[in-house]
Amino acid sequence: MQLVVARIGRAHGIKGDVTVEVRTDEPELRLGPGAVLLTDPASAGPLTIESGKVHSGRLLLRFEGVRDRNAAEALRNTLLIAEIDPEELPEEEDEYYDHQLVDLDVVLADGTLVGAITEISHLPSQDLFIVERPDGTELMIPFVEQIVTEIDLENQRAVIDPPPGLIDDRAEIASARDAEEDDQV
Repeated sequence: MQLVVARIGRAHGIKGDVTVEVRTDEPELRLGPGAVLLTDPASAGPLTIESGKVHSGRLLLRFEGVRDRNAAEALRNTLLIAEIDPEELPEEEDEYYDHQLVDLDVVLADGTLVGAITEISHLPSQDLFIVERPDGTELMIPFVEQIVTEIDLENQRAVIDPPPGLIDDRAEIASARDAEEDDQV
């Protein structure tokens, strides 16, 4: 199985270093020296990490064979992809890899289907489930324990307890508003 672990940013300095946007919870495991990564576009790689360091809060990597700023800049926006064993699990009990969560059904505690997770968006403040609803619309659900109460990999579902307004359909809201207006007449 393949997992996107980073995106190469701009060149840093003149010796071939690049900044990277990390897209994995385990950069020390996936982006360490000696790691061989596939790329998208495939023509840029595979790339082997020679060294890495944190500079001003950003991860800098140097790849074998990339020795100057021009070669580093040519890699800009390339996705770095790690080959992982699909059976591999994170070290912590309540942690999950994105590939474990994508395609899970999202349900309410009573079993009502909300939709299916199509993507995990990693934001600085929190992660979001991008959920496709049965009608084709998308919904964003914060991946926080107050809302996502259970991840059940065996039954392929994520149970949520959303606050009011998080998953309400516009049609349901309009219908409720119309009913209120009818009561007032």
